[in-house]
Amino acid sequence: MTESPETSPEPAGALHPETLNTESHDPAVPEKYAAFMRTGWGERDLDLPLHPIAERAAARRARLAETFPGERLVIPSGTFKVRSNDTDYRFRPDTAHTYLCGNQTSDAVLVIEDGEATLYARPRSGRDTDEFFRDRQYGELWVGRRPSLGEISATLGLPTRHIDQLSGVLDRTAKTRVLRGVDATVDAAVAADTGRDGELARVLSEMRLVKDEWELGELTLACDATTLGFEDSVREWDRVLELGERWIEGTFFRRARAMGNDIGYDSIVAGGRHATTLHWIDNTGPITPGELVLLDMGVEATSLYTADVTRTLPVDGRFTPLQRDLYTAVLEAQQAGIDAVRPGAKFRDPHHAAMAVLAHKLEDLGLLPCSAEEALAPDSKVYSRWTLHGTSHMLGMDVHDCAAAAQEIYPEGDLAEGMVLTVEPGLYFQEDDLLVPEELRGIGIRIEDDVVVTADGVRNLSEALPREPDAIEEWMGRLRA
Repeated sequence: MTESPETSPEPAGALHPETLNTESHDPAVPEKYAAFMRTGWGERDLDLPLHPIAERAAARRARLAETFPGERLVIPSGTFKVRSNDTDYRFRPDTAHTYLCGNQTSDAVLVIEDGEATLYARPRSGRDTDEFFRDRQYGELWVGRRPSLGEISATLGLPTRHIDQLSGVLDRTAKTRVLRGVDATVDAAVAADTGRDGELARVLSEMRLVKDEWELGELTLACDATTLGFEDSVREWDRVLELGERWIEGTFFRRARAMGNDIGYDSIVAGGRHATTLHWIDNTGPITPGELVLLDMGVEATSLYTADVTRTLPVDGRFTPLQRDLYTAVLEAQQAGIDAVRPGAKFRDPHHAAMAVLAHKLEDLGLLPCSAEEALAPDSKVYSRWTLHGTSHMLGMDVHDCAAAAQEIYPEGDLAEGMVLTVEPGLYFQEDDLLVPEELRGIGIRIEDDVVVTADGVRNLSEALPREPDAIEEWMGRLRA
């Protein structure tokens, strides 16, 4: 273990029984019981290795500090969100916070001032209060051991102080920018400046546009685990046919938790007509023979980098002639989009390439009220009735990454080596669309892969999952056998 940076002591007795997160139905705690619980505990120090991004994170913080010289920058990790009454959602830290320091514990705040960074964190429960055995949200005997300040400091490679000391820092006069909307307590402690705070969010998004080799490795791991999750689902196809969309959702979630932190977003498991709803996450329907099922799912790695992959599969294991024709049209559009990815190309070029293919396919089907070229005109786009969405978005620690970037940078800017984006065109024929033949109604098809811009073009990070219709049929048959 590397030597720990200087760390402030943890204030004793910072929490009092009246501040504990307890419930009305908890048993009474007599003083004799409480006093007895505070005695007789040994020390269990953790020997934590240096975080793999510690050096990278330090460079990121230095770059950020250079952008805002002489200012204080406040980037919280966030806190718990209530799911129901006294139960919270599983905590997931804010992306920018973890990107800058690697911390994934709740109720922490990174402060960068005069080029120096300090992490204000909530450490493990002390034995001098009742928190460790009574607090449902932070108590060690309720939710597990949090690292100490020294342990956090050693693994992340930066100084740490107790979160209780943060208010004194924020009270000091200084130019302060806050990443807003993450921690309500921090938001309330510093007067908001929409322009200045928004600029901080913008810079933090734009810093993440280009991924380094370590980040690309994490995204590759996420894609590889996602491939395994799709394979798990097909191997259990008999149960899928019996129990429907829910079974695929649960099967994929098992893989995401086994090999990653979580799912990167709510899985879309859309059988039949549900595939025409772009974000169908209810996943309550049947999987019906003769139909297609659209699966849009991604594993989030333990580093919080996520995959985002979509395949549309024939429930019977083989496409009907109509399904194959429509699927092939979307596949050709996706390949045109992938081929348009290269350094110096516009971010929207893959979308325009994919839409040109689909517009002509729709013209061939006799669906357009005009020629494909007329439909593709910026003042028309009537083809969009059946394509609905953009073809790409940036991908990284957020499934829709870098969302606060300046419009002229993303999505209106150019692609550069190291950027990671999705390519995901689709065709969607609503079940009540009277402008399409009846045999098309209720069919939705999307194909999505995660690609990285390379020096000479593009590399598909999710290529292990088959896309070609023949390959899909062979893959499904092999896994089901």
